[in-house]
Amino acid sequence: MKKILLALACSLVGLSLINAQKNTKQLFPDGTPISSWFTVNKKIALPQLGKAYVITDYGVKNDSTLVQTEAIQKIIDIATEKGGVIVIPQGTFLSGALFFKPKTHLHVVEGGKLKGSDNIEDYPKLPSRMEGQSLDYFTALVNAYQVDGFTISGKGTIDGNGLKYWQAFWQRRKENPNCTNLEVSRPRLVFVWKSNNVQIQDVNLHNSGFWTTHLYQCNNVKVLDAHIFSPEKPVKAPSTDAIDIDACINVLVKGCYLSVNDDAIALKGGKGPWADKVPNNGANKNIIIEDCEFGFCHSALTCGSEAIHNRNIIMRNCYVNEATRVLWLKMRPDTPQLYEYILVENVKGNSHSLLFVKPWKQFFDLQGRKDVPLSYSDHVTLRNIEVKCDIFYDVAVSEYDKLSNFTFENFKVESKNPAIDKSVVKGFTLKNVVVNGTSIK
Repeated sequence: MKKILLALACSLVGLSLINAQKNTKQLFPDGTPISSWFTVNKKIALPQLGKAYVITDYGVKNDSTLVQTEAIQKIIDIATEKGGVIVIPQGTFLSGALFFKPKTHLHVVEGGKLKGSDNIEDYPKLPSRMEGQSLDYFTALVNAYQVDGFTISGKGTIDGNGLKYWQAFWQRRKENPNCTNLEVSRPRLVFVWKSNNVQIQDVNLHNSGFWTTHLYQCNNVKVLDAHIFSPEKPVKAPSTDAIDIDACINVLVKGCYLSVNDDAIALKGGKGPWADKVPNNGANKNIIIEDCEFGFCHSALTCGSEAIHNRNIIMRNCYVNEATRVLWLKMRPDTPQLYEYILVENVKGNSHSLLFVKPWKQFFDLQGRKDVPLSYSDHVTLRNIEVKCDIFYDVAVSEYDKLSNFTFENFKVESKNPAIDKSVVKGFTLKNVVVNGTSIK
């Protein structure tokens, strides 16, 4: 009998543990389970990447004044035959656009620098993707097209050498305040397209001429412990978004520092009045940003301005310092948009605005469409927030923007402007929201 009772007790304990595990299982905002892929964050060691091709062993000179694109590209082409990793050793090596092939990787050692040429002629125009459009555009410094398993690693630096491009942009903007971002020829730093199981770890991504890291039509991408930076003074580095996630599924950004003169994490996917019908456009799904620190940026997390559908987006356990906004929902009036199941939680720091939701009218173009497409933001939750900000609730939408099912929970906020207009949201829940020491109902 004792054995039976003991077995029954053990069985009950086991069931309790199983139930506890089920209850604590992490879920995306729409209730679907978060895959274990997001919890495995092991770094990829250099020997795992195959044969190491140290560029100075293959004829590349340690000369910071010499553009050596062709010599470095030849090494990449050799490495793709059997697979391997291109190693940038200590020193500074100038290059134009490099194209990584299947079975190749990039490793920049600490004290090493791959530096981009500041001559746009070193970046040929090819079919590409920019600002929600498929078009011919200048290549990036580091390009990977259909390179599954591509890895960028090492504690060295990939430097875009962007000053000349920034100055050219501001000169053009002075000549024409309405000039578009694409009018001034500028290269991105890293562009990864249609590549799966990608990992970017430890590296410094600095001073990009345009967007810093652009991921397009990729699945299963991890960006771990990267340091992404472009200055906002003395010369502002325009449109140097830290990470642009463009029609991707399963992306983890963890342990990174991001400080740029534009949005830090920007979710893209397409723009225009019929953008949801264009095959090259697409949704971002299952995106987690965690344990990150944000320095100066226009927004820590932004939906848009070229996005049609973002679902299951989580930003958590982050510190925000000097961000203009924490969460920015750009409601573009010429594009049908659906931003849904977004969670921002466990965030501390300071910003100008905490939540910013307004129409984004820059370069507005209905392209002849008679009606204005509607945009929706649904199931947006901010919880466990402790910030100082100028504006707590920076929301003013148009008749074409539909907001629903917003939740604010566990707020401890200091704000110069604590006003909130709940009427613009259909279904607004506030739980333990304290602003300037006063509970808001």
